[in-house]
Amino acid sequence: MRHYVLEEIPLNSYFSKTVYLDNQFILAAPETPFDGQLLKALQDWNFKEILTAGEPRKEYAAEEVDALEEQELTQVSLLSDGDKIKRAEEFYTAFQKYVETLLTEVAIKNTLVFKEVADKVKTACDIIREDRRFIMRVMRNIEPSPDENYLASHAVRSTIIAIIIGFTLKLVSHRLIELGVAALLHEIGMMKLPPQVYLSRRSLTPQERKAILTHPVLSFNVLKSFDFPLAVSVAALEHHERENGSGYPQKLTGDKISLYAKIIAVACSYEALSTKRPHKEAKDGYTGMLELLKNEGRQYDETVVRALVFSLSIYPIGLYVLLSNAKKGQVVDVIPEKPKYPIVQILGELTPDGKNKVQETSQEGIHIVRPLTREEIGN
Repeated sequence: MRHYVLEEIPLNSYFSKTVYLDNQFILAAPETPFDGQLLKALQDWNFKEILTAGEPRKEYAAEEVDALEEQELTQVSLLSDGDKIKRAEEFYTAFQKYVETLLTEVAIKNTLVFKEVADKVKTACDIIREDRRFIMRVMRNIEPSPDENYLASHAVRSTIIAIIIGFTLKLVSHRLIELGVAALLHEIGMMKLPPQVYLSRRSLTPQERKAILTHPVLSFNVLKSFDFPLAVSVAALEHHERENGSGYPQKLTGDKISLYAKIIAVACSYEALSTKRPHKEAKDGYTGMLELLKNEGRQYDETVVRALVFSLSIYPIGLYVLLSNAKKGQVVDVIPEKPKYPIVQILGELTPDGKNKVQETSQEGIHIVRPLTREEIGN
Protein backbone atom coordinates (compact mmCIF):
# COMPACT_ATOMS: atom_id res chain seq x y z
CA MET A 1 0.00 0.00 0.00
CA ARG A 2 1.17 3.51 -0.84
CA HIS A 3 0.11 6.88 0.54
CA TYR A 4 -0.83 9.61 -1.96
CA VAL A 5 -0.98 13.25 -0.87
CA LEU A 6 -4.22 14.78 -2.18
CA GLU A 7 -2.56 17.76 -3.85
CA GLU A 8 -0.30 15.44 -5.87
CA ILE A 9 -3.13 13.38 -7.38
CA PRO A 10 -4.04 14.46 -10.95
CA LEU A 11 -7.68 15.52 -11.14
CA ASN A 12 -10.07 13.15 -12.96
CA SER A 13 -7.54 10.33 -12.83
CA TYR A 14 -8.45 6.69 -12.22
CA PHE A 15 -6.56 4.51 -9.77
CA SER A 16 -5.71 1.01 -10.97
CA LYS A 17 -6.63 -0.49 -7.57
CA THR A 18 -9.28 0.22 -4.93
CA VAL A 19 -8.65 3.44 -2.97
CA TYR A 20 -8.91 3.41 0.84
CA LEU A 21 -9.34 6.21 3.34
CA ASP A 22 -7.40 6.02 6.62
CA ASN A 23 -6.87 2.23 6.34
CA GLN A 24 -10.54 1.60 7.08
CA PHE A 25 -13.00 3.06 4.59
CA ILE A 26 -13.25 2.08 0.91
CA LEU A 27 -13.23 5.46 -0.82
CA ALA A 28 -13.34 4.60 -4.52
CA ALA A 29 -13.27 1.67 -6.93
CA PRO A 30 -10.99 1.61 -10.01
CA GLU A 31 -13.89 2.75 -12.20
CA THR A 32 -14.51 5.88 -10.04
CA PRO A 33 -12.69 9.07 -11.15
CA PHE A 34 -10.80 11.14 -8.61
CA ASP A 35 -12.60 14.36 -9.53
CA GLY A 36 -12.80 17.82 -8.02
CA GLN A 37 -15.95 17.00 -6.04
CA LEU A 38 -14.27 14.07 -4.33
CA LEU A 39 -11.13 16.13 -3.65
CA LYS A 40 -13.16 18.98 -2.12
CA ALA A 41 -15.08 16.55 0.11
CA LEU A 42 -11.84 15.06 1.40
CA GLN A 43 -10.40 18.51 2.07
CA ASP A 44 -13.59 19.55 3.86
CA TRP A 45 -13.16 16.46 6.07
CA ASN A 46 -9.56 17.55 6.75
CA PHE A 47 -8.03 14.48 5.11
CA LYS A 48 -4.58 14.99 3.62
CA GLU A 49 -3.92 11.69 1.82
CA ILE A 50 -5.38 8.42 0.58
CA LEU A 51 -4.09 4.84 0.55
CA THR A 52 -4.01 2.39 -2.37
CA ALA A 53 -1.97 -0.41 -3.92
CA GLY A 54 -2.64 1.08 -7.36
CA GLU A 55 -1.50 4.12 -9.26
CA PRO A 56 -3.34 7.05 -10.92
CA ARG A 57 -3.98 6.88 -14.66
CA LYS A 58 -5.57 9.26 -17.15
CA GLU A 59 -8.26 6.78 -18.15
CA TYR A 60 -10.01 3.81 -16.57
CA ALA A 61 -8.21 0.79 -18.01
CA ALA A 62 -11.30 -1.40 -18.28
CA GLU A 63 -9.74 -3.41 -21.09
CA GLU A 64 -6.87 -4.43 -18.78
CA VAL A 65 -9.32 -5.61 -16.12
CA ASP A 66 -11.36 -7.47 -18.73
CA ALA A 67 -8.25 -9.08 -20.19
CA LEU A 68 -7.07 -10.22 -16.76
CA GLU A 69 -10.49 -11.67 -15.94
CA GLU A 70 -10.62 -13.41 -19.31
CA GLN A 71 -7.16 -14.90 -18.71
CA GLU A 72 -8.18 -16.12 -15.27
CA LEU A 73 -11.40 -17.62 -16.58
CA THR A 74 -9.51 -19.37 -19.38
CA GLN A 75 -7.14 -20.92 -16.86
CA VAL A 76 -10.09 -22.07 -14.76
CA SER A 77 -11.86 -23.55 -17.79
CA LEU A 78 -8.88 -25.85 -18.41
CA LEU A 79 -9.47 -27.58 -15.07
CA SER A 80 -11.64 -30.70 -14.89
CA ASP A 81 -14.89 -30.64 -12.91
CA GLY A 82 -13.21 -32.80 -10.29
CA ASP A 83 -10.38 -30.28 -9.93
CA LYS A 84 -12.87 -27.44 -9.65
CA ILE A 85 -14.86 -29.25 -6.98
CA LYS A 86 -11.63 -29.90 -5.05
CA ARG A 87 -10.64 -26.25 -5.35
CA ALA A 88 -14.09 -25.19 -4.15
CA GLU A 89 -13.84 -27.55 -1.17
CA GLU A 90 -10.43 -26.12 -0.26
CA PHE A 91 -11.77 -22.57 -0.47
CA TYR A 92 -14.84 -23.39 1.62
CA THR A 93 -12.82 -25.17 4.31
CA ALA A 94 -10.22 -22.39 4.49
CA PHE A 95 -12.92 -19.68 4.59
CA GLN A 96 -14.69 -21.52 7.41
CA LYS A 97 -11.45 -21.78 9.43
CA TYR A 98 -10.70 -18.09 8.82
CA VAL A 99 -14.10 -17.02 10.16
CA GLU A 100 -13.79 -19.30 13.19
CA THR A 101 -10.38 -17.76 13.97
CA LEU A 102 -11.71 -14.24 13.37
CA LEU A 103 -14.60 -14.74 15.81
CA THR A 104 -12.24 -16.25 18.38
CA GLU A 105 -9.93 -13.22 18.18
CA VAL A 106 -12.89 -10.88 18.60
CA ALA A 107 -14.01 -12.80 21.68
CA ILE A 108 -10.59 -13.21 23.30
CA LYS A 109 -8.46 -10.30 22.07
CA ASN A 110 -11.26 -7.84 21.28
CA THR A 111 -9.64 -7.00 17.94
CA LEU A 112 -11.32 -6.50 14.56
CA VAL A 113 -9.79 -4.56 11.64
CA PHE A 114 -11.95 -3.60 8.67
CA LYS A 115 -9.09 -3.53 6.16
CA GLU A 116 -8.04 -7.08 7.01
CA VAL A 117 -11.59 -8.43 6.73
CA ALA A 118 -12.19 -6.47 3.51
CA ASP A 119 -9.06 -7.93 1.91
CA LYS A 120 -10.22 -11.45 2.79
CA VAL A 121 -13.68 -10.76 1.39
CA LYS A 122 -12.19 -9.33 -1.82
CA THR A 123 -10.29 -12.59 -2.34
CA ALA A 124 -13.49 -14.53 -1.62
CA CYS A 125 -15.37 -12.43 -4.20
CA ASP A 126 -12.78 -13.28 -6.85
CA ILE A 127 -13.01 -17.01 -6.10
CA ILE A 128 -16.81 -17.02 -5.93
CA ARG A 129 -16.99 -15.19 -9.26
CA GLU A 130 -14.92 -17.96 -10.87
CA ASP A 131 -16.19 -21.04 -9.00
CA ARG A 132 -19.75 -20.10 -8.02
CA ARG A 133 -21.31 -23.26 -9.46
CA PHE A 134 -18.87 -25.57 -7.71
CA ILE A 135 -18.93 -23.72 -4.39
CA MET A 136 -22.72 -24.03 -4.29
CA ARG A 137 -22.42 -27.77 -4.92
CA VAL A 138 -19.89 -28.04 -2.10
CA MET A 139 -22.20 -26.12 0.23
CA ARG A 140 -24.98 -28.55 -0.59
CA ASN A 141 -22.78 -31.58 0.07
CA ILE A 142 -21.13 -30.29 3.27
CA GLU A 143 -23.58 -29.73 6.08
CA PRO A 144 -22.40 -28.11 9.34
CA SER A 145 -21.55 -30.73 11.97
CA PRO A 146 -23.35 -30.60 15.34
CA ASP A 147 -20.20 -29.42 17.13
CA GLU A 148 -19.34 -26.77 14.51
CA ASN A 149 -19.48 -23.09 15.43
CA TYR A 150 -22.98 -22.08 14.33
CA LEU A 151 -22.11 -18.40 13.96
CA ALA A 152 -19.12 -19.20 11.74
CA SER A 153 -20.91 -21.65 9.45
CA HIS A 154 -23.94 -19.35 9.14
CA ALA A 155 -21.67 -16.39 8.37
CA VAL A 156 -19.73 -18.28 5.70
CA ARG A 157 -22.77 -19.68 3.92
CA SER A 158 -24.76 -16.43 4.11
CA THR A 159 -21.79 -14.43 2.82
CA ILE A 160 -21.33 -16.68 -0.20
CA ILE A 161 -25.03 -16.40 -1.08
CA ALA A 162 -25.06 -12.63 -0.50
CA ILE A 163 -22.03 -12.15 -2.77
CA ILE A 164 -23.68 -14.24 -5.50
CA ILE A 165 -26.77 -12.04 -5.25
CA GLY A 166 -24.52 -8.98 -5.38
CA PHE A 167 -22.94 -10.21 -8.60
CA THR A 168 -26.39 -10.68 -10.15
CA LEU A 169 -27.38 -7.16 -9.09
CA LYS A 170 -24.12 -5.93 -10.71
CA LEU A 171 -22.78 -4.16 -7.64
CA VAL A 172 -19.47 -2.43 -8.31
CA SER A 173 -16.41 -3.98 -6.67
CA HIS A 174 -16.13 -1.76 -3.58
CA ARG A 175 -19.84 -2.15 -2.81
CA LEU A 176 -19.59 -5.90 -3.30
CA ILE A 177 -16.75 -5.98 -0.75
CA GLU A 178 -18.74 -3.91 1.74
CA LEU A 179 -21.72 -6.24 1.26
CA GLY A 180 -19.49 -9.26 1.88
CA VAL A 181 -18.00 -7.76 5.04
CA ALA A 182 -21.48 -6.89 6.33
CA ALA A 183 -22.77 -10.40 5.61
CA LEU A 184 -19.74 -11.98 7.27
CA LEU A 185 -20.19 -9.98 10.48
CA HIS A 186 -23.92 -9.28 10.62
CA GLU A 187 -24.38 -11.61 13.64
CA ILE A 188 -21.26 -10.43 15.52
CA GLY A 189 -23.48 -8.96 18.24
CA MET A 190 -24.56 -12.48 19.22
CA MET A 191 -21.16 -12.86 20.85
CA LYS A 192 -22.15 -10.24 23.40
CA LEU A 193 -24.85 -12.63 24.64
CA PRO A 194 -24.27 -15.71 26.82
CA PRO A 195 -23.24 -18.69 24.63
CA GLN A 196 -25.98 -20.82 26.17
CA VAL A 197 -28.48 -18.42 24.58
CA TYR A 198 -27.27 -18.13 20.98
CA LEU A 199 -25.89 -21.69 20.78
CA SER A 200 -28.79 -23.31 22.58
CA ARG A 201 -30.29 -26.54 21.21
CA ARG A 202 -33.34 -26.22 23.44
CA SER A 203 -36.37 -23.95 23.38
CA LEU A 204 -35.50 -20.51 24.68
CA THR A 205 -37.27 -18.86 27.57
CA PRO A 206 -39.21 -15.62 26.89
CA GLN A 207 -36.38 -13.65 28.50
CA GLU A 208 -33.77 -15.37 26.30
CA ARG A 209 -35.82 -14.74 23.16
CA LYS A 210 -36.02 -11.08 24.13
CA ALA A 211 -32.23 -11.02 24.53
CA ILE A 212 -31.75 -12.56 21.07
CA LEU A 213 -33.79 -9.72 19.55
CA THR A 214 -31.14 -7.25 20.71
CA HIS A 215 -28.35 -8.75 18.58
CA PRO A 216 -28.75 -6.41 15.55
CA VAL A 217 -28.20 -3.39 17.81
CA LEU A 218 -25.28 -5.15 19.48
CA SER A 219 -23.79 -5.95 16.05
CA PHE A 220 -24.10 -2.30 15.02
CA ASN A 221 -22.38 -1.16 18.21
CA VAL A 222 -19.55 -3.67 17.86
CA LEU A 223 -18.79 -2.71 14.25
CA LYS A 224 -18.97 1.01 14.99
CA SER A 225 -16.62 0.56 17.95
CA PHE A 226 -14.03 -0.85 15.54
CA ASP A 227 -14.59 2.04 13.06
CA PHE A 228 -16.22 -0.04 10.34
CA PRO A 229 -17.88 1.94 7.53
CA LEU A 230 -21.36 3.18 8.38
CA ALA A 231 -22.90 1.26 5.46
CA VAL A 232 -21.55 -2.01 6.88
CA SER A 233 -22.67 -1.24 10.43
CA VAL A 234 -26.15 -0.19 9.28
CA ALA A 235 -26.54 -3.41 7.28
CA ALA A 236 -25.90 -5.41 10.46
CA LEU A 237 -28.41 -3.26 12.32
CA GLU A 238 -31.14 -3.71 9.69
CA HIS A 239 -30.74 -7.30 8.47
CA HIS A 240 -33.85 -8.44 10.41
CA GLU A 241 -36.02 -5.59 9.13
CA ARG A 242 -38.76 -6.65 6.68
CA GLU A 243 -40.42 -4.93 3.72
CA ASN A 244 -43.84 -4.84 5.41
CA GLY A 245 -42.52 -3.38 8.66
CA SER A 246 -42.84 -6.63 10.60
CA GLY A 247 -39.10 -6.92 11.34
CA TYR A 248 -36.93 -5.60 14.14
CA PRO A 249 -35.39 -3.68 15.87
CA GLN A 250 -36.88 -0.52 14.28
CA LYS A 251 -39.81 -1.96 12.30
CA LEU A 252 -38.62 -0.17 9.16
CA THR A 253 -40.54 -0.51 5.90
CA GLY A 254 -39.00 -1.33 2.54
CA ASP A 255 -38.04 2.14 1.36
CA LYS A 256 -36.12 2.81 4.57
CA ILE A 257 -34.06 -0.41 4.64
CA SER A 258 -30.54 -0.33 3.19
CA LEU A 259 -29.75 -2.45 0.12
CA TYR A 260 -27.06 -4.46 1.92
CA ALA A 261 -29.55 -5.33 4.68
CA LYS A 262 -32.16 -6.40 2.10
CA ILE A 263 -29.63 -8.72 0.43
CA ILE A 264 -28.41 -10.17 3.73
CA ALA A 265 -32.02 -10.75 4.84
CA VAL A 266 -32.69 -12.92 1.79
CA ALA A 267 -29.32 -14.69 1.93
CA CYS A 268 -29.69 -15.45 5.66
CA SER A 269 -33.24 -16.67 5.31
CA TYR A 270 -32.40 -18.97 2.43
CA GLU A 271 -29.35 -20.28 4.29
CA ALA A 272 -31.39 -20.91 7.44
CA LEU A 273 -34.14 -22.69 5.50
CA SER A 274 -31.78 -24.95 3.56
CA THR A 275 -29.26 -25.85 6.30
CA LYS A 276 -29.66 -28.47 9.01
CA ARG A 277 -29.56 -27.18 12.58
CA PRO A 278 -29.55 -29.06 15.89
CA HIS A 279 -33.18 -28.07 16.47
CA LYS A 280 -34.48 -28.58 12.91
CA GLU A 281 -34.01 -30.52 9.70
CA ALA A 282 -32.98 -28.71 6.54
CA LYS A 283 -35.48 -28.10 3.78
CA ASP A 284 -34.28 -28.94 0.31
CA GLY A 285 -33.20 -25.93 -1.75
CA TYR A 286 -36.33 -26.05 -3.89
CA THR A 287 -38.67 -25.89 -0.89
CA GLY A 288 -36.56 -23.15 0.67
CA MET A 289 -36.72 -21.13 -2.53
CA LEU A 290 -40.51 -21.52 -2.72
CA GLU A 291 -40.88 -20.27 0.84
CA LEU A 292 -38.92 -17.14 -0.03
CA LEU A 293 -40.99 -16.59 -3.15
CA LYS A 294 -44.18 -17.05 -1.14
CA ASN A 295 -43.10 -14.13 1.07
CA GLU A 296 -41.96 -12.03 -1.86
CA GLY A 297 -43.28 -8.48 -1.59
CA ARG A 298 -44.36 -8.96 2.01
CA GLN A 299 -41.17 -9.68 3.93
CA TYR A 300 -38.37 -9.61 1.35
CA ASP A 301 -37.42 -7.20 -1.40
CA GLU A 302 -38.80 -8.45 -4.72
CA THR A 303 -35.72 -7.48 -6.73
CA VAL A 304 -33.37 -9.23 -4.32
CA VAL A 305 -35.46 -12.41 -4.24
CA ARG A 306 -35.54 -12.48 -8.04
CA ALA A 307 -31.75 -12.00 -8.09
CA LEU A 308 -31.44 -15.07 -5.85
CA VAL A 309 -33.70 -17.08 -8.17
CA PHE A 310 -31.84 -15.97 -11.29
CA SER A 311 -28.53 -16.81 -9.58
CA LEU A 312 -29.45 -20.27 -8.30
CA SER A 313 -32.72 -21.10 -10.16
CA ILE A 314 -35.93 -22.40 -8.59
CA TYR A 315 -34.04 -25.68 -8.26
CA PRO A 316 -30.83 -24.31 -6.68
CA ILE A 317 -27.33 -25.36 -7.72
CA GLY A 318 -26.30 -28.43 -5.75
CA LEU A 319 -29.83 -29.85 -5.46
CA TYR A 320 -30.25 -33.54 -6.37
CA VAL A 321 -33.27 -34.13 -8.59
CA LEU A 322 -35.30 -36.76 -10.39
CA LEU A 323 -35.78 -36.07 -14.11
CA SER A 324 -38.80 -36.88 -16.25
CA ASN A 325 -36.80 -39.62 -18.00
CA ALA A 326 -36.39 -41.35 -14.58
CA LYS A 327 -32.68 -40.45 -14.35
CA LYS A 328 -31.14 -38.91 -11.25
CA GLY A 329 -28.95 -35.82 -11.38
CA GLN A 330 -27.57 -32.77 -9.61
CA VAL A 331 -28.28 -29.18 -10.62
CA VAL A 332 -24.94 -27.71 -11.70
CA ASP A 333 -25.74 -24.47 -13.52
CA VAL A 334 -28.41 -21.88 -14.15
CA ILE A 335 -29.88 -20.29 -17.26
CA PRO A 336 -30.93 -16.85 -15.90
CA GLU A 337 -33.57 -16.41 -18.59
CA LYS A 338 -35.14 -19.75 -17.58
CA PRO A 339 -34.96 -20.03 -13.77
CA LYS A 340 -37.35 -23.00 -13.74
CA TYR A 341 -35.16 -25.04 -16.08
CA PRO A 342 -31.54 -25.35 -14.87
CA ILE A 343 -28.73 -27.55 -16.24
CA VAL A 344 -28.44 -30.96 -14.56
CA GLN A 345 -25.47 -33.31 -14.38
CA ILE A 346 -26.64 -36.90 -14.83
CA LEU A 347 -25.34 -39.10 -12.03
CA GLY A 348 -23.11 -41.95 -13.14
CA GLU A 349 -23.04 -41.03 -16.84
CA LEU A 350 -20.18 -39.73 -18.97
CA THR A 351 -19.92 -38.37 -22.50
CA PRO A 352 -17.84 -40.31 -25.11
CA ASP A 353 -14.84 -38.08 -24.31
CA GLY A 354 -15.03 -38.93 -20.61
CA LYS A 355 -16.67 -35.75 -19.30
CA ASN A 356 -19.65 -35.64 -16.96
CA LYS A 357 -22.88 -35.78 -18.91
CA VAL A 358 -25.16 -32.77 -18.45
CA GLN A 359 -28.75 -32.18 -19.49
CA GLU A 360 -30.38 -28.82 -20.18
CA THR A 361 -33.95 -29.07 -18.90
CA SER A 362 -36.92 -27.42 -20.60
CA GLN A 363 -40.69 -27.20 -20.49
CA GLU A 364 -41.10 -29.14 -23.72
CA GLY A 365 -38.37 -31.73 -23.19
CA ILE A 366 -36.75 -33.39 -20.19
CA HIS A 367 -37.63 -31.57 -16.99
CA ILE A 368 -37.27 -31.90 -13.23
CA VAL A 369 -39.99 -33.92 -11.54
CA ARG A 370 -39.00 -33.36 -7.92
CA PRO A 371 -36.04 -32.99 -5.53
CA LEU A 372 -34.37 -36.14 -4.18
CA THR A 373 -33.47 -36.89 -0.58
CA ARG A 374 -29.96 -37.96 0.41
CA GLU A 375 -31.28 -41.47 1.01
CA GLU A 376 -32.55 -41.64 -2.56
CA ILE A 377 -29.16 -40.78 -4.02
CA GLY A 378 -27.27 -43.09 -1.70
CA ASN A 379 -25.42 -40.37 0.30
